[in-house]
Formats: sequence, C-alpha cells, structure tokens
Amino acid sequence: MGWNSWNKFACNIDEKLIREIADVMVANGMKDAGYTYINIDDCWHGDRDSLGFIHPDPERFPSGMKALADYVHSKGLKIGIYSDAGSQTCGGRPGSRGYEFQDAMTYAEWGIDYLKYDWCNTEGLRAEGAYKTITAALKKAGRPIVLSICEWGSDKPWEWAQDVGHLWRTTGDIYNCFDCIHDHGTWKSLGIMQILDMQEGLRQYAGPGHWNDPDMLEIGNGQLTPAQDRAHFSMWAMIAAPLMSGNDLRSMDKNTLEVLTNPGVIAINQDSLGIQGFRHLVKDSVECWLKPLEDGAWALCYLNRSTEVKTVSIDWQDLQVTDEHSNRQFNPGKTPYKIRNVWTKKDMGSVGKKMTHSLAGHDVLMFKLSI
Repeated sequence: MGWNSWNKFACNIDEKLIREIADVMVANGMKDAGYTYINIDDCWHGDRDSLGFIHPDPERFPSGMKALADYVHSKGLKIGIYSDAGSQTCGGRPGSRGYEFQDAMTYAEWGIDYLKYDWCNTEGLRAEGAYKTITAALKKAGRPIVLSICEWGSDKPWEWAQDVGHLWRTTGDIYNCFDCIHDHGTWKSLGIMQILDMQEGLRQYAGPGHWNDPDMLEIGNGQLTPAQDRAHFSMWAMIAAPLMSGNDLRSMDKNTLEVLTNPGVIAINQDSLGIQGFRHLVKDSVECWLKPLEDGAWALCYLNRSTEVKTVSIDWQDLQVTDEHSNRQFNPGKTPYKIRNVWTKKDMGSVGKKMTHSLAGHDVLMFKLSI
C-alpha cells in the first residue's frame, strides 16, 4: 500500500512535491489506514558521473535522494524509486542496463525501500534474465528493497517471477476511465474493467510476498464517478492487488479520502491468507465475486458492469461454492455467517433469508461474511 507519482504528475515531480505528499499521507489518516510507500516514478534522474553512478536531477531534487529518503523515513513511511531494465527509461532518462549493481548499491546508500523496474528500450533482452540481474544486484546491495516488476505481462512474469520480485505487472498501463481502451498508435492503455478482465486465470500465481499487480489506482484523478471509485477500489481489494494511490493527496475531496481509507475494504485486500478472489458467476451484467479470508470468513462482492440500475437477489441457500485453489468451501446454507456491508459499515444480521438490493450502474455491493 502506498502512493506513486506517475498517474497524476508523470514527469512533473520534484522534492517539494514528495515531501508534501509524505506530510499529507500522515496528516489525513492514510498512513494509519496502512499506506506505507511514497514511490517516485520516472523522470527523477539526472546524469551519470564519470564512474557511472547515477545522480538525481539537480534542479528538481537539489537536496539529493538521501536527504529526501531521510525525510520520508522521519514520517514513519518508506520511499520508492524507479528505473528501467533498458538503456533508457520510458521517459528518456538513464536506464539501468549495464549499471544494475552500481544502481542497486546507490539506492541502498540513499535508503531506498522499493524499486519499480520498467521495461522500455530493452532491445535484445529477455525479461526473466534481466529481472534476475537486478534481483541479484539488490540482494548484494545490503538493504531490503521491494522489487516491483513492471514488464507489462508480455513475457508472463507470473510464471517465473515468484522468486525474482515481490510483485509483477500483469497488463499494460492503466488509463483513467472505467470501461475503455485508449489507443496510442503503437500501444494501448486500458480502462479499469479491461484490466480486471485480464486477471482471469492468474490467481493461482499470487500469494503472500508475490503478488499480481494490475497497476496503480486512478481514484481521485477526476474522471471516475463516486460509484466507479468504489468499484475500482473494491475490485482491486477482491483480487488482492497492491493498493498504490495515484492522485494528488494534497487536494482530494472527502469522498476520495473515504474511499481510499475504507477500513473494511482495506482489511479484505490485506487479509493475511493472501488469496486472490475470483469471479463466481455473471447474471444480467452483474458479476458475483468471492474471496476466501482468514478465520473461515469470505468477502462477497457484486459488480454492476452496466450503466443501468440492476436488482441483485441473493438466495443464500443456492450460493454454495467450492474453491479448489484455496481448498475452501462457501456454504451459507449450512454456515450462519454474519453479514457486514463494508461500504455502508452496517451489520445486517446473519445469512438465511433471501436479500434483494438495488445496485446502481458501475457500482458495487460488498459484504464481509464472518463466522
């Protein structure tokens, strides 16, 4: 859980912004809600010196990265940085190709806790080998650093990255819309629903310490409705995704903050079992998702993919599911689960009687069912 600069600011970053984001994350309750990492994405780089060591842009980061890391750490937070397996980053700054061990050593000396490692300008490289190189470099650097593999899913990192990195992107870049594809000509960025659909078949690869990463959150960036914000956050929670906010924390409204800090949804995302949820069934544009939780509990989420209001009827006697991946059975006909609506934060008794709900377009109905 944390924040990343790219979705909102792209290359328009400097040390003043990063300090202010750290200040706000503490002040507004996000740190207390579980957000830990302040991640600086592309374009922080200056030049390499005569020995090949990388330095931050002296105009944007005049105090240096060590001082900035110290400041973020003083707030009880951790700091992340960005590089690329190729000769240049996606933004045209110096990449780490050929400098992996130097860069890892530099990041460790600065006090970096997290590295997002991209895949631009990697002509002739094999993804698995390139990422194993930076993994070896980080291990030699002498500081625990989370490795975020940003290879866009092209080489199926879920099949080989479990012992290489801690999380791996499963798709191309997210785009700030609920249900669309943005064509850039040579590549495409994907709406929230498109990315969600691409997680099908990947849940068996995820677990504690090695996560499928469907990219950063677009909540609070001005294009989504309040319902879509809830749906975006809920589905990322259901699929046990990293929760990296990508908005301007300094100016977000009350609704955005309430979505990003909803304790019930975060608890489902951060459940200690680390089991990714799954789509159980689809009826009339409404998807039913389930996620096994610790202590025999389950998360149940209904997602309305249409723009129209739909009626959700829940017959607990019929909602029986065996999840072979987790070896868990959901049987509300026999188990008297207690129902809590995590968005209204209201307890709703126990399963038994049929329930009917009206569900707005692009919205969710989300429950925690506990024993």
